[in-house]
Amino acid sequence: MRILVIEDEEALSDFIVLELRHEGYEAVPAYEGREGLEQALGEEWDLVLLDLMLPGLNGIEVCRRLKAVKETPVIMITARDSVMDRVAGLDSGADDYMPKPFAIEELLARIRVIRRRQEKEKSQSPAPMSLTFKDLELNIESRMLRKDNQWIELTKKEYELLFIFMKNINRVLPRDLLLERIWGHDVGIETNVVDVYVRHVRNKLDTRGGDIEAYIQTVRGIGYVMRHEKD
Repeated sequence: MRILVIEDEEALSDFIVLELRHEGYEAVPAYEGREGLEQALGEEWDLVLLDLMLPGLNGIEVCRRLKAVKETPVIMITARDSVMDRVAGLDSGADDYMPKPFAIEELLARIRVIRRRQEKEKSQSPAPMSLTFKDLELNIESRMLRKDNQWIELTKKEYELLFIFMKNINRVLPRDLLLERIWGHDVGIETNVVDVYVRHVRNKLDTRGGDIEAYIQTVRGIGYVMRHEKD
């Protein structure tokens, strides 16, 4: 089980990582919010332990951006334990919430709960071979798109963009989040590259000259969304 520990208190982080490794987990530390988000998005993790108060990007924002594109379980760990703090953490997508200070035995127990849940889900739910939306079917193995029983070829970036949209139906995805997820952080490009690739995908989907937002809708000032019904 691979666990990413995003915690800026180095002494606490090192303690957690050491205990996790002692239990047989592969644990990796990150000490800053944006750095942690990059690692969370760039690699596959079974669990993220996430501090709420982080430099660079706070835990709520890290969790929100991560959950927009991945289903990685998140346990939020923080010294802030008011009801509103817990609500904010859970609403951002966190699966569990651990107030500091905590006993390492309790943290390990909660990790085991998530691990058992993951194992049960894997045994009961085989990974989908395709994603569907309206009359679209995106084949994950071939990375090809089928529409009206016709196959449409996609470039690597077009596929990644459409995959994110179809994994997050009815969820608005900001341009900067799409840019980070597909192009990375330090690439020196503007968010308008997202608009360019959305236009490319729309052109491939809109084969009959109809409504250009029939599949991917623009949310002004924010980004894009795939919705079953227009607002």
